[in-house]
Amino acid sequence: MRIKWTGKASSDLVRLHEHLRPVAPDAAARVVQQLARAPDRLLDYPRLGEKLEAYEPREVRRIIVGSYELRYEIADAAIFILRLWHCREHRSAEVEEQ
Repeated sequence: MRIKWTGKASSDLVRLHEHLRPVAPDAAARVVQQLARAPDRLLDYPRLGEKLEAYEPREVRRIIVGSYELRYEIADAAIFILRLWHCREHRSAEVEEQ
């Protein structure tokens, strides 16, 4: 199994960094590094996250990393990182199609 970041998830990571950087550049770098490494543990435990039934028959799950929600999908022997955002953000339940 391998991890693949979707375009939207990569954009989310950049957006979060750009939001934090003006206020706390060092913290912004640490948070982004933590979020970028978080999916690595899914390689050993891909079903670690809570399953989101609303997306069936797709296997979309979520994990919480600090104050951030990361959504991912298990498909085709890969873990696709779909989206991520701060838990205080008002986000729709959208996830990206593969």
